[in-house]
Amino acid sequence: MIDWHLNATITTDKAINCAQHVLIVSDVDHLQIGVFAALIAQKLSRMQRTWLDLEQKAITLETQAGQLVSVVCVSTQRSPFDVQTQLRKAMTPLLAEYPSHVAVCLQCDDASKDRLLAYIAWVLAINAHVLTPLKKSQPTPALTQVTVLGHDRLPDTGWIEAMVSGNTLCRNLTLTPPNQLTPALYMSQLHALAATHDWTLQVWDFDTLKQMGAGAFVAVAQGSTDKDAAIVKLSYRHPQADKTLGLVGKGICFDTGGHNLKASKYMLGMHQDMNGGAVALGVLQAITLSNQVVNVDCWLAIAQNHIGPNAYKQNDVVTALNGLRIEVIHTDAEGRMVLADTLTLAARQQPDVLIDYATLTGSMQTALGTRMSGVIANRPAFAQQWIAAGEVSGERVVEFPYAEDYDEALESEVADMKECTLDAEADHLLAARFLGKFVDDAIPWCHIDLSAYANKNGLGAVASEVNGFGVSLTMHWLAHFLIKAH
Repeated sequence: MIDWHLNATITTDKAINCAQHVLIVSDVDHLQIGVFAALIAQKLSRMQRTWLDLEQKAITLETQAGQLVSVVCVSTQRSPFDVQTQLRKAMTPLLAEYPSHVAVCLQCDDASKDRLLAYIAWVLAINAHVLTPLKKSQPTPALTQVTVLGHDRLPDTGWIEAMVSGNTLCRNLTLTPPNQLTPALYMSQLHALAATHDWTLQVWDFDTLKQMGAGAFVAVAQGSTDKDAAIVKLSYRHPQADKTLGLVGKGICFDTGGHNLKASKYMLGMHQDMNGGAVALGVLQAITLSNQVVNVDCWLAIAQNHIGPNAYKQNDVVTALNGLRIEVIHTDAEGRMVLADTLTLAARQQPDVLIDYATLTGSMQTALGTRMSGVIANRPAFAQQWIAAGEVSGERVVEFPYAEDYDEALESEVADMKECTLDAEADHLLAARFLGKFVDDAIPWCHIDLSAYANKNGLGAVASEVNGFGVSLTMHWLAHFLIKAH
């Protein structure tokens, strides 16, 4: 937790007395008359750059007193994504030295300060937060204090810290090696989290799901000799809430591809195929810590996609929990199989809104790369809400169509539907059409295909490759559209 202080009376020239690490966020006009103007001008001249170049890239200075100063010009007229990216890059050299105290100097028009300080607080907190270290010699970040100079009002730091906590939980889980996060080990963590946050926890284990007829989930889970796969429901309740939010996450702890075995290049990193579930869990934690006035049921489809004598195979026909018979076409399309039965369970609870998160298709990443994620919803207006939430949160999403005629590609001669096709094109659209068969049409539903869950050198506000995409997006959607709390 960071202790935030305000001091509107201390000017920038006194900043060197506040901290060894200083971030100056300014417009060009204020910067040219500030105490560091001469130092900045000298460095710009040496780099053959102009003052306006500071709007594109930050610079660092070292003062005679030994301070490290990072200087950036930011315009709030730019998109939240652009502003957060600028701030993240400006903070990187400061945070690389693991400071305990940072001074933030705001030099801009008063009308921009509230919005800009909110961005600064989010970007600083998310990148100073501790990720679980895996290296023995890894330093531990120690930022405990931020002094804000030049402004007299803090943003909602409680809301920000809740989002940081949820995002960090998501990233830590996603980064956990597969031998340390098997379904059974994951389950023990969920029990601990439930106890900490007073969540109600329900578990449908492998044998129970088999008896219930959840054949789509069981088909994937049966390849694991441990039989430790399960569907887990974690519930948060607020006494004043009148709406219930359903969250569903793909939690494949390791994905070999099954009988359609992945090549080593594509299997490396497949312990992160549970990122969708980690996002759902991170959102649940952020909602809980910020005491949002909404009820939440968070459903996690936890399993591994292994290869072996009991693993499901091409041309198998299995019966899903809702009675639909599915012809298996490719065993590496396991995500939509485990989500099918999980969505059925979630939809039976009739939430007001249902959202699922998954690192589901390579074709979404082919379409968008790793800088944006795709959304597909069963209502156009609902999809547009997510586009708007992506704009304000800085986690950008693109809408793809939910078009009924794509169902023709999933027609099977031996079952009610195919799991997928063997053609490469439009698999992200086919996957959404498949999933939609397990959601009640009366429920507004959005599928988020997390193509941007990991981006080399960071993305938007977050400096780490695995970035927790989806937590901030959902919290902003919640605030602007479902409960309008912020």
